[in-house]
Amino acid sequence: MALFLGSVTRRRRPAPTIFNMRRHTSLALSAVAPLRLILTISVLCATPAGTALADQPAWEQWQHVPGIVDLAARSDGRLVGMASGRFFTLTRDGQSSPFATASDGYTGATPDAESYFVVVPALTVDAAGCSFNADDVFVLDLTTPPGVARVDPQGHASRFATLSSVDTLGGIASDTTGLFGHRLLVTGSRNNQTSVFAIDCAGGSTTLTNTAPPLEGGIAVAPATFGQFAGTLIAPDENTGQLWAIDPSGRATVVIVPSLPTGGDTGVESIGFVPPGFSSGGFAYLADRGTPNNPFPGTDSILRLSAAALTSAGVQDGDLLVSTEGNGTTVAIRCAATCTVISAATGTNGGHIEGHVVVVADQPT
Repeated sequence: MALFLGSVTRRRRPAPTIFNMRRHTSLALSAVAPLRLILTISVLCATPAGTALADQPAWEQWQHVPGIVDLAARSDGRLVGMASGRFFTLTRDGQSSPFATASDGYTGATPDAESYFVVVPALTVDAAGCSFNADDVFVLDLTTPPGVARVDPQGHASRFATLSSVDTLGGIASDTTGLFGHRLLVTGSRNNQTSVFAIDCAGGSTTLTNTAPPLEGGIAVAPATFGQFAGTLIAPDENTGQLWAIDPSGRATVVIVPSLPTGGDTGVESIGFVPPGFSSGGFAYLADRGTPNNPFPGTDSILRLSAAALTSAGVQDGDLLVSTEGNGTTVAIRCAATCTVISAATGTNGGHIEGHVVVVADQPT
């Protein structure tokens, strides 16, 4: 059988709620103990969720994939997907192939487990004296105790790190900028407390904080061009709508609070940065998972949006794309001295978005 470790732990989410849309404001708040609030406000125009401007692009239902929960991209531009607990690869023209399905492959804890993952580039961790290998997959293993599994490009899986101080895991990212020493970054929780871990290429883990705000979903490390938050870990809180930046000391700072719906299974869930070269061509992708008996039942689809459509909405290389879990309403965030928000795309009616926003340039620079 494929790799399956331990018994299952699942996350429980609060019931979804939606608040009325309001005029966009961009907020920068610093959250440290004791809590101090520093506000920087810039006013922008907002488009209510589900209401499209005449020239605003919309995500298209590109491929039907039952149980799709997350996506990532390899160095050759092919996608890796997780659906119903199993991996697959997908070419840009939509041809799919099973991946990591042999006896030493990987199977999620349950078919509906939110086994988010990343595909890493070749990165050297100087402090550990080793390197991550290009196109290795690192996936949240939501068994007990939770941890991270590694799947190499040939589909061989192994337990990479165990994180026994938390009950479950909620997000994973790769530090491609270097502020965290090119390590993996993972969020987890126990007793309503959120921890952030850094994991080196030898599987050694360090706890950055045990007192982070609630974080889960598609998390990402900001590029060097992301203003005052360059290199930090950016993570969403679907219940409040806040986007947080976590620095290597574990300090959490609110980046911005876009005017989007909030609540469990409703608010900001998926994020991803627009890479250099994307404005010249490429596609962005989202996982829209079928979720029966939910206010947002999903379509079991991979959603897609072209670079031309996003740039027509004002999206630029280096922006952060943020999508809500309910419907997939998408905004772009741009940070310099302050951060601003623009409406980028409408989602699918009833869509149930999971995992990362994956943005792939045709010709990366």
